[in-house]
Amino acid sequence: MPEADPPAARPGDAARVNWPQHWGGIRDGRHVLPVRVYYEDTDFTGVVYHANYLRFMERARTEYLRLIGIAHPALFAEAAKETPNFGFAVRTMKIDFFKPAHMDDLLEVITEPNEVKGASVRVRQWVVRGADTLVAADIRVAFIAAGRATPIPRPLRIALEAGADGGMSPQS
Repeated sequence: MPEADPPAARPGDAARVNWPQHWGGIRDGRHVLPVRVYYEDTDFTGVVYHANYLRFMERARTEYLRLIGIAHPALFAEAAKETPNFGFAVRTMKIDFFKPAHMDDLLEVITEPNEVKGASVRVRQWVVRGADTLVAADIRVAFIAAGRATPIPRPLRIALEAGADGGMSPQS
């Protein structure tokens, strides 16, 4: 009788599976995450609903952080020693919509870390389809603890500054 779950679906197996397409990669000093547009991403006309670009960009920022080692539990544990109960929050976002994406398009979300300051990081992102830029955004993400902006702990700052300087990944 066939198994109900494929081997990678068992608890603990995900850490042993290497799926690089899920976290993207580095190209020309920028993180690039491929994203397929699904029916759930579109409105009734088959065009991507504007708020879903924010979801695509959030995924790309998360995968970028994972790629430079910030998602690693040991790094977060080290940062938590310096600043307990911390997190990241989008402080500002300027976004321009140029062209629509459609169901089944294959997009790329490009993330470029731009500036690391005391309690924030500035990131530029683009959603592109081939040579066409569909969306461009300039985002400032604040580091917070206890509900207020707080200096970024040293272990995170080192990783973020390396990313902003182009040293994003051992795979780059």
